[in-house]
Amino acid sequence: MDHGWLRTYGNQQRMSVQVSFAEQGGGDTPVPDLSVEVDDLDAVLARINAAGINLEYGPVTEPWGMRRFFVRDPLDRLVNILEHLTE
Repeated sequence: MDHGWLRTYGNQQRMSVQVSFAEQGGGDTPVPDLSVEVDDLDAVLARINAAGINLEYGPVTEPWGMRRFFVRDPLDRLVNILEHLTE
């Protein structure tokens, strides 16, 4: 995948592994320190809200086919939690 500002390389094995290199976080957001793809973003968001963790960005449906939000971990690292949308 190549969006110009983000390139992702991966495999198609049973457990998909990928690595991405970004110049910006998309939509002029900062580049997250870590991205985690989940199967059910709403369930994760409910747990984040219940824990009282502040959102740094989102939740947002991005034009490139994902929903996501950013949070900070206890070490102040920016974490992108995302779910790819299916058509």
